[in-house]
Amino acid sequence: MSEQKPLVTGNVWRVLRQFTDARIGLGRAGVSLPTHELLKFQLAHAQARDAVHFPLDVKRLVEDLSESTMALPEQSPLLLKSQAEDRLTYLQRPDLGRRLSPESLEGLARHRAGDPGESDITIVIVDGLSSSAVQNNAVPMVTQFLRDLEDEAGDWRLSPLTIVEQGRVAIGDEIGECLGASVVIVLIGERPGLSSPDSLGIYLTWGPENGLSDARRNCISNVRPAGLSFEHASQRLLYLMREARRLRISGVGLKDRTEEVVIEKDPNNKNFLTDS
Repeated sequence: MSEQKPLVTGNVWRVLRQFTDARIGLGRAGVSLPTHELLKFQLAHAQARDAVHFPLDVKRLVEDLSESTMALPEQSPLLLKSQAEDRLTYLQRPDLGRRLSPESLEGLARHRAGDPGESDITIVIVDGLSSSAVQNNAVPMVTQFLRDLEDEAGDWRLSPLTIVEQGRVAIGDEIGECLGASVVIVLIGERPGLSSPDSLGIYLTWGPENGLSDARRNCISNVRPAGLSFEHASQRLLYLMREARRLRISGVGLKDRTEEVVIEKDPNNKNFLTDS
């Protein structure tokens, strides 16, 4: 009796799966994907769609922030909305997601009138294209950053934290300008991928004002437990803040050299590019 061949043909590249979430080395069943890999793909696709369409649970986010002793140092966050009235409008009209609604502008103006002092940092949490990224990762990221900021040399004054629904990255510039901040930090849900539906992006702008282009911003991407850790993201963000204040610029003119600093300072780092 001849030996029965396995239904699924393996792939020699599958060993690389231990280093990446990318779909490589999946094997095959005849000329098709194995059933379990197809089902995993369909699940990932559904999670990505849900991340885009599910609304951010703002009430729960505020509660999570309140439970973190670091996340709300002085007062409750300001709750704002963009000019996109609903999710469908937000997806079809990116321009409306870049501007605050009239009601939100009035609210910021009232807050500014009651607290006219200048601030150094405005932190803006925006739902973006992945509510799950913000729901899962914004609180630990903000907590880690504020903890590291306490140990930072120099005096950084914080304006109230803000939460924006139906927002895009550029809406942070308008908020930072309204609050008189020197630098605005936007935490936003990035466009979900099939292996990363909850990836958080961080954008930094020095001298925020309405109408700035993407060239004026620095980006730290893929912040999540399976990507860039909160600790590393916080250290990169602090480095960019220090350099932005020193040079009074951000964006393409401000280079992220944190990896070069690590290579130079770590005596145990063995890199064939830097070994003499």
